[in-house]
Amino acid sequence: MPLFIRTPNLLQRLKQVLIASPLERKRKLKRAAQIVARFPILMFCFSPALLVVLVVRIIRPIFLIRVEAFICWRLGHFAGNTDLYLCELDAGINKPKVPFLDIWYYPCAPCNHQLARMWNRVLYIGPANLFGLVRDINDFIPGGKVHQIGENTNSDRDVNNLLDRYPPHLSFLPEEDKMGQEGLRSLGIPKGAPFVCLAVRDDAYLRNQSPHLDWSRHDYRDCDVQNYILASKKLTERGYFVVRMGAVVNTALKVEHPMIIDYATRGLRNDFMDVYLGANCAFCISSTLGFDMIPISFRRPIVFVDCAPLELLRTSSPSYLSTVKKYWLSEQERYMTAKEIFISGSGRFQATSDFKELKIELFESTPQEILEVVLEMDDRLKKQWKSTDEDEILQQQFFELLPKISYHGEIRSRIGSDFLRKNQDWLV
Repeated sequence: MPLFIRTPNLLQRLKQVLIASPLERKRKLKRAAQIVARFPILMFCFSPALLVVLVVRIIRPIFLIRVEAFICWRLGHFAGNTDLYLCELDAGINKPKVPFLDIWYYPCAPCNHQLARMWNRVLYIGPANLFGLVRDINDFIPGGKVHQIGENTNSDRDVNNLLDRYPPHLSFLPEEDKMGQEGLRSLGIPKGAPFVCLAVRDDAYLRNQSPHLDWSRHDYRDCDVQNYILASKKLTERGYFVVRMGAVVNTALKVEHPMIIDYATRGLRNDFMDVYLGANCAFCISSTLGFDMIPISFRRPIVFVDCAPLELLRTSSPSYLSTVKKYWLSEQERYMTAKEIFISGSGRFQATSDFKELKIELFESTPQEILEVVLEMDDRLKKQWKSTDEDEILQQQFFELLPKISYHGEIRSRIGSDFLRKNQDWLV
């Protein structure tokens, strides 16, 4: 959470403290005490910050300075939003027409310190105590919007299909690459051996990160990691090592196999290897969670399994292959068609309570269904996949149904062929 309280929010925050539960009130009061403890630093920085704002405003006609905070407390946004900001600058989108300088700052400790080190090498980073106040003062004084980076930081959706146009903005130093290779050896992955990252979402990370908050609204996104064992075993038969990712997870993979590495539970994970593994995998299997923005930032192919909500499929690149969760109408005891999902609005639901209100249950893919889409990705990458005319028709039918909304630009991704073949009634 940002460390800086903006003046218009003070009364609202005080009200929230008064009406909060005892546990939440205790947390908010502790937070307030931390801010009060920082007052001497903030007051010391206030005059310099005000001076910076005045200078920035005066020179604006000939040199524009913009200030923005990283969204650094969630891995997906820290990687994805920042990468898209740089892609947009490359493409001339939201890029000032006058000479400019963008200054970033960390409003809190970054969730991944290796990623922070790498962004520090390509972006201008200012001290948080000073530039947090610069941002607050600038926002308070009318006319400050032009000094915000703004839209570039609000989304990790590649609506302009930029990730395929521009190379990664992050890279490893030679000594980091050497350390990464040593890390692979410590995991038991031989030099040159291909590996796949497996990232399956549960609620452990968010509960651990912010235990005082109710994260049940995201329960509809959770998946059972054990459903991925069949696909993992088959990948080892094809010569891949499989590395199960996760900073904090609920359960270990229930499999004993020398080429399936439960990196998340063996006490071997660290911030550096999280990034190195995601950057160097042959491809990633993800049930859509923050980690997948690491391989995306390094332009690695991804299999998205059990995407939900349906309309938030990632569609911007041909290197994405997806399946979706099935929507079950419990009162009618049947699955919803894709068209029903889109018309009802449930394709955009992003809270478990929304699904419960319409009595919709979401069902995960079976281990066999996961296996089929994973093998399709491997075959596609090896140029061994052959689509039939029927496959192309089914792909076209689905994407013609997908609403043309702001989440998507040009549609370039694919839905798993086996999924569409076996669920043709879903497209009716």
